[in-house]
Amino acid sequence: MTAPPDDCLARNEWICGAYFSSRREILMDAMLQHLQLTAASVAIALLLAVPLAVAARRWRLAAGPVLGLTTILYTIPSLAMFSLLLPLYGLSAALVIAGLVLYSLTLLVRNILAGLRAVPEETRQAARGMGYGPLRLLIAVELPLALPAAMAGLRIATVSAVSLVTIGAIVGHGGLGNLIYSGMNTYFRAQVLTASVLCVVIAVAADLLLLGAARLLTPWTRRRA
Repeated sequence: MTAPPDDCLARNEWICGAYFSSRREILMDAMLQHLQLTAASVAIALLLAVPLAVAARRWRLAAGPVLGLTTILYTIPSLAMFSLLLPLYGLSAALVIAGLVLYSLTLLVRNILAGLRAVPEETRQAARGMGYGPLRLLIAVELPLALPAAMAGLRIATVSAVSLVTIGAIVGHGGLGNLIYSGMNTYFRAQVLTASVLCVVIAVAADLLLLGAARLLTPWTRRRA
């Protein structure tokens, strides 16, 4: 028997509107999980990266170990990383988040540190002359001036996390990666393509949102441009 001419699912076509309409809830659930895993991992990584970058900026002896350790973590293959973390987290979403946090640290720490190092020394001296202590100097002067570089790192880390979330499909927590993985196993073309395109859409949308946020938070960069 041949598939009806209007049945793209039966013909297993790559582009199939019937797949999207008939599996809308499945796609929405996968997208929601994808967004949750990405947001959680990047947020935790950012909370860890800021103090690490500040420590590396304040104490030169700490810069080498901090940058070296985060770089080594970034070079570990994702499958090996999940295997190392498996005894701690089991087959859970926390396993995926922990792995993505470690991968994101390299991008975030390096960019935040670069931003802090780019703050002019005369600006620091002027703030100290106005009575700013170390904490106030960091919060009111250094971090705001380091924001453009930090936001650039955040954009890269977020887009990378969107892509790496799909690897979580090997433990059943990969968001859209679950659909890609199962679609590849069954050679379900529409599912593979639709889930892949949605990953790209999420990455592009997240990047544009962060770009807009960066422009709002750093108006002086627009005036300078």
